[in-house]
Order: sequence, then C-alpha cells, then structure tokens
Amino acid sequence: MFAAAIQHRTRPVLAQIIPIRRCNLACAYCNEFDHASSPVTLPVMLARIDKLAALGVSIITISGGEPLLHPELEQIIRRIRSHGAIATLISNAYLLSPDRIRALNRAGLDYLQISIDNVEPDDISMKSLRVLERKLEWLARDAEFAVTINSVLGIDVRHPEDALAVARRARSLGFNSTVGIAHDGSGQSQALPERQLRIYRDIRRLETGVFSFAHYDRFQENLVRGLPNQWHCHAGARFLYICEDGLVHWCSQQRGTPGIPLADYTLEDVERQYAIQKSCAPSCGISCVHQTAMLDQIREDPRRMLQELIERRRASEPDFRAPLLLRGIAWMFLDNPAIQKAFVRVLGVRR
Repeated sequence: MFAAAIQHRTRPVLAQIIPIRRCNLACAYCNEFDHASSPVTLPVMLARIDKLAALGVSIITISGGEPLLHPELEQIIRRIRSHGAIATLISNAYLLSPDRIRALNRAGLDYLQISIDNVEPDDISMKSLRVLERKLEWLARDAEFAVTINSVLGIDVRHPEDALAVARRARSLGFNSTVGIAHDGSGQSQALPERQLRIYRDIRRLETGVFSFAHYDRFQENLVRGLPNQWHCHAGARFLYICEDGLVHWCSQQRGTPGIPLADYTLEDVERQYAIQKSCAPSCGISCVHQTAMLDQIREDPRRMLQELIERRRASEPDFRAPLLLRGIAWMFLDNPAIQKAFVRVLGVRR
C-alpha cells in the first residue's frame, strides 16, 4: 500500500464503502445511519469492490450504518482480499459473537475499529464499555485481525474521563487505542474544553508505536486547540467515500460532492479531485482523509517527514532511543543525501 501510494501521485489509497445505512443504535451525535434501509445486494457490492480494485485502491474500509447487519458481509470481505487489498471494518460491535469473530477470521479481515464512548450507556451514546466488555474479551481471545478501540471527545457525554478508562482497557487487552475529535455535519471540528483537552493528552500518551499516526497527527493537535490546518485535502482522489447508492463523495460529511457514480468514476476524475482546493479543509476533523494526505507529505519530502517524526517522539519521551530500523532509515535519509537522491529518482518523487 505504502509503495503504491508513493509511486502513483493520484492513485486512490483508501476507500470507505457503505453496504448498509441501517444501524441498530441511535447515537445522538451521529448523522450516518437510519433505521429502515435495506442492505445493498451482494452482486452490486461485489461489482463496486471490483471497480475500486480497478482504480488501484489499496485499503477498503466497510462502514455504515452498522455493517455487521449486512447478511453477506463476509463475502464482501473475501472479495476485497481476493484483489490483494487490505480489508478493514468499522463497527459498534454489538452483534459480535465468537462464531461471528471466527467467520471474520475465515473471510480474511485485516483490521477492526470499534467506537466506545463511555463506561456506562447514556442518552448520548450506547457504545459503552460495560455493554461491550464481553465482546472485547472474545476478540482478545479469538480475533486473528488487528483491533483498535476509538473514543470520541468533543461530544456531550456526562463523564468525558470515561474515554481514558476505555483507552486503558483497550491497551490492557492488547488492542490499539485512538481518540477522535467530534465534528459537525459538514466535518468541522472545534476546540476542546480544558477538561477534555487534558483527557485527550493522556490518551495520546498511551500510544507507543514509533510510526504511529498518533505521533504525527499535527492536524489533530491544532484542532483540539481550535487552530486551522494549512493542508491540501485530496478527498475524491486519495480518499473515496462510496455511499449505499454507489456515488463517490469527498467524505461522509460532504455527501453530494462530486456525487459521481462509482461505475463511471475514472482516473481523470481522480486527477481532477486531487487538484481541487476544498474550503472545508482548515477545520476538517475527518482523520482518515488527513492520514491519506500524510502519504503525500512523505512522498514530497521524506527527509523532513522523518526528521519531524523523530523530533515529535523525543519531545514526548526525552529518553527515547530509536530502534535499529529507524536509525538505519535516519542514516539513509538524514545523513546521506546521495542515498536519498537515489531513492527519490527510483520512485519518481518530487524533492
């Protein structure tokens, strides 16, 4: 995935696809569900997966609604994997059972993200640790795919400290933990209040991976302080959002633009959307779009990216000593300009 993204400037990297809009929950802050929609039929879903593969998409995320409500979800996952793409799933986990987890294993799922907002359910969110504890234990025991638990700050839950408790429980089970910042119906985020900002900092300190996006997500650092980000959003190009009607949109919060049927979407459309400056970008809180844009930052200036990554890690952990692999990469890119130039020439990367 990384190599393809680096080599092809306007090749789509990540697509989020909706097989069903219906959800079994009704979280107060969510605008991505209904209670009536039928699942998209399997032949239609398979054709959409094939089209994304033809466009060169490397990661396909199945979202909703609640995708576990789709009766043929495992077949959709198999089709993604048959193309060599990475298959990921975003779910509230309510419908998981040991048998369903094993079915997802057999289908070849690579990665599952679960959103948990509080310890006890309330009128804002039913995605609570107490309700899902047994599901998490089953996942820790049986899942052959990676699991990340995500909490959201900036929503009006009674006890925002619960997000830290959720993150710590996730780590204790061997899962990754992340934190997102709530956004409005157009994808715009606002500064966190001081109480939630402290919680945000505590959760981010739980991240330990050297190459984790958590150590490089400068955009989120700005958002939690209410500061705009200066960046070029590549939604509609590097990132595609395909709704249940089969239309391509910039993201879940900008549905309607460009609104082109996936079946008709071409690499010329990708090139066109790549170049567009989006007015919603400065305060955008859609993290997956930012993360795909980060690949272009790596592509355009790998030396600067690597240096910033190391500096950010040392700022949060003064005694940090880079592992051998990172030291080797740093030696090539930071200490040997000739090697960096050769790498740039091979990949056709702009310096």
